[in-house]
Amino acid sequence: MADAEIVAVGTELLTPQKIDTNSLYLTDQLNALGVEVVRKTIVGDERALLTETIRAALARSTIVIVTGGLGPTEDDVTRDAVAAALDRELIFNQDVCDWLVERFKKFGRKMAENNKRQAYVLDGAEILQNDWGTAPGQWIVHNGAVVMLLPGPPRELKAMFPVRCLPKLQELLPPQVIRTLFYRVAGMGESDLDHLIAPVYTQYQNPVTTILAAASDIQIHFRARCPSAEEADVLLQELASKIDPLLGERLYSKSGEPLEQVVGNLLRQRKAHLSVAESATGGMIGERITSIPGSSDYFAGGFLTYTEEMKTKLLGVPEALLREHTAVSEQVAVAMAEGARRNTGSEYAVSVTGYAGPAGDQVGLMFIGLATPRGSEAVRYQFATDRQRIRTLATNTALDLLRRRMLAE
Repeated sequence: MADAEIVAVGTELLTPQKIDTNSLYLTDQLNALGVEVVRKTIVGDERALLTETIRAALARSTIVIVTGGLGPTEDDVTRDAVAAALDRELIFNQDVCDWLVERFKKFGRKMAENNKRQAYVLDGAEILQNDWGTAPGQWIVHNGAVVMLLPGPPRELKAMFPVRCLPKLQELLPPQVIRTLFYRVAGMGESDLDHLIAPVYTQYQNPVTTILAAASDIQIHFRARCPSAEEADVLLQELASKIDPLLGERLYSKSGEPLEQVVGNLLRQRKAHLSVAESATGGMIGERITSIPGSSDYFAGGFLTYTEEMKTKLLGVPEALLREHTAVSEQVAVAMAEGARRNTGSEYAVSVTGYAGPAGDQVGLMFIGLATPRGSEAVRYQFATDRQRIRTLATNTALDLLRRRMLAE
């Protein structure tokens, strides 16, 4: 099956001020054709290095897309580098030159002499007309591989590719598809997860498994590539049938939905409402919940009670309880959740109180409270690392605790 490589050209792409977005777009388009992008390379405006890069790409892949470096200036070296890599001549094309002259006239400008550089075409290349700029693209078949030269400006490339390149690739490529399962897991770390499921997924070369770690949220991508969608789905379901029982309730999404959406769906199914009482997380739980469209169906509201006084005034936490146990305690977390549930009339309420740091000898200590129709509880957690990550971990853990309790009912 066909693999592809993308070579993005431009010294500016090697600076922090410019991001190569073309490769992301092209990868999405190629994946839709069942083509895996096996490598992306950024090369500055250096002819020798670019020539070497293109030769290496052609030795590995059957599709090589080179973006950028097709302009009229001296540092636009893509045409020269590809010609050297393929050992082909660059030939001046008068038709392209005439087209450029007319294009400049259309905009009331005279074409500069150096724009003629854009009229040089590799011997045997098919010209890809650029109706969105002045740099024509080129399509070359070389020793069974396809090399595409595409303009660097995203506006031009994204307009040209589906019109000039996609139909040609569809004719050229054999039937192949890529199908993906996107799992999300909570309540365990990346190394523990891999130890659990590696004995299964390592038995498969197809599908390919990738594990990605974030704060208290692990993603697992299973990618199968086959001649048909049916064959790919069979492989994915076979692997999933062995992985799912190992993950159990830690698997909260099989199609990539974030935890807050999963929680929202459970609340909506129950026709229930949620309220939150936050201290250390400062509104992060409420923000996550309300980031989902339609969350007004199930989110009643929240309280930001950062001080003990606000915990008492807004949530009714007894002053005696605060004096006896301190604001960061199991008892206060329960009282906060119960106060939020009572004051909003919601069926469920979640609270967070703790030390996010960075100062203090109890940094990372968090209590997450939960009040439900079946009673109240609080769970103690100890998170590590920096302030922002501690707050993120607490937020995700609170949402996951609520999810598990609802599933257990």
